Amino acid sequence: MARPEIEQALGRLDELTRRLRRECPWDREQDERSIVPHTVEEAYELADAANARDDDKLLDELGDVLFQVHFLSLLLEERGAGDLGRVADHCHDKLVRRHPHVFSPEEIAQAGLDEVAGAGDVLRNWEAIKATEPGREGGIFGEVPENLPGPLLARKVQRRAATSGFDTDGPQPALDALTGAVHALDEVAGRTSEHGATAPEAVRDALFIGVGDVLFAAVNAARKLKVDPELALRSASGRFRGTVEAAEGLAAASGLRWEDLSFDDQLGLYLRARLQEPQ
Repeated sequence: MARPEIEQALGRLDELTRRLRRECPWDREQDERSIVPHTVEEAYELADAANARDDDKLLDELGDVLFQVHFLSLLLEERGAGDLGRVADHCHDKLVRRHPHVFSPEEIAQAGLDEVAGAGDVLRNWEAIKATEPGREGGIFGEVPENLPGPLLARKVQRRAATSGFDTDGPQPALDALTGAVHALDEVAGRTSEHGATAPEAVRDALFIGVGDVLFAAVNAARKLKVDPELALRSASGRFRGTVEAAEGLAAASGLRWEDLSFDDQLGLYLRARLQEPQ
C-alpha cells in the first residue's frame, strides 16, 4: 500500500490541477495538442537534471512531468475516456504482464518466453509479450514512432532488430562498423570537394547517406556500450559550449573580442581553456 503521505500529496496535486483547469484562463484553453509540446520540453529538462546528477533539480523536474501527466489525464476524464486512476491501473497491469519473471515465473516456459538470466532476456521477453497485446501493429518495427528525435529513433529500430536476434555480440563489431562508415564518408567527402559547389546531385546524395550512416553507426555503438546517445550528445554539446565560453572569457581578459580573432587565435584560446578544465 502507498504511504499515507504519498496519497495526501497526490490528493493535493489532484485538487490543484482541477482548480487550475476551472479557474485559470490559460489552463482552460489547453488541449492535448497545445499541452504536449510543454510535456516534451519538461521531459528534456528532466533528462538534463538526471544527467547532471542534480537531485534538487531532478525533484523539481519530476514534479513538472507529474503535473503534465495529471493534466493530460484530466483531459481524458473530461471526455469520459478515463482518468488518472485508470492511467495508473493500466500502467500497473502492463508492468505486471511484461515482468512474468518477477510475478509469475512458472508461466515463462508455458508462454514460450526466454528464461531470464540477464537484462537482455528481459528486453526480449518484453517485446515478445508486447507483440501479443491487442491493438499492437505487427512486424518487428510495429508502433515505432516516426516523430522521435533522430538518435532516439535510430536506437529504437536497432533495439527492435536486436530483439528479433538480428544483432552482433559485444560492442567491437559496432565500433568496427562505425570506423567503416567514417572511412566511407571520408571518401565521399573527397569526391565532393573535387567538385566544390557544383557537385553532381548523385555525389550530394551519397554525402547525405554517408553522414546518416555515420550517425546511425555511432548510435549503434553507443547502444552496445550501454550509453544513452541522446544524453551523451547533449553532454558533449554542453562541454563544447562551456569551453568556447571559457575561451571567449580568456579573450576578453586580454582586451580582445572573440569575434575579431582569426580562427587560429580562437583555436589557441580554445585549447588553453580545455587545459584549464578539471580532468
